[in-house]
Amino acid sequence: MQLTIEMAEWDGTAANLIAKAIALEAATKVGVGLIAHQAEAVAKRELSRRGHQRGTPTPSAPGEPPARVSGTLLRSVQVQGPTGGAGTYEASVGPTTAYARIQELGGTAGRGHRSRLPARPYMHPTLLAVKKDALAIMVAAWRRALGV
Repeated sequence: MQLTIEMAEWDGTAANLIAKAIALEAATKVGVGLIAHQAEAVAKRELSRRGHQRGTPTPSAPGEPPARVSGTLLRSVQVQGPTGGAGTYEASVGPTTAYARIQELGGTAGRGHRSRLPARPYMHPTLLAVKKDALAIMVAAWRRALGV
């Protein structure tokens, strides 16, 4: 007894698989962008929690996000990207102001570095919040690309 295996219409199947791969590539870039923009929104929400007038004591305790004075730090949080290709994409989200790092991590500042600023993290809580949703965002983007 002889068994014959035939693969009919392979060209159509291969073309369909190539089209799906192209769609997944585009969806990966979109997903990375969506995650980055979600991170931007969360960071800005963290930085909007409290505010106070210039020259008054900050109402945020050490370990809480910095309280808004002018809004410059909040407005400086930006998304760069996504960039890349061939299945590897990246986007970065972060502030651009000169004092952003010391607000996040704490440290010494001022003339002669005599002032000690406690850490008032806002990007680390953002990372923790967005990390929980990142996989679901990517899966949703890929499912849309595949039509499932």
